[in-house]
Amino acid sequence: MILQFKGNTVGDSRLDFLVGGELVVELKAVQTIHPIFPAKVIHYLKMSGLQLGLIINFHVVLLRDGIKRIVLSQN
Repeated sequence: MILQFKGNTVGDSRLDFLVGGELVVELKAVQTIHPIFPAKVIHYLKMSGLQLGLIINFHVVLLRDGIKRIVLSQN
C-alpha cells in the first residue's frame, strides 16, 4: 500500500493479508499484543477505506484466545 500526502508518496506499507478485498489480517507470534499492533491495523483500515480487521496471534495455547477483531466505525 503506497501512502500519499497531497499527491506525494510519503511511504509504503505492506499488509500481511487482504481477504476478499474487505478484511485486513495482521499475523503475529508474540507473547502479548502491544498497543502498536491495533494502531497499525487501524492505520491500514483508514488508508484502504475498509472497516474490518483482525490481529491473529499464534503465540497462544488456544487460537481463539489470540484473535482480536478491529472495526473502524464510520462517523
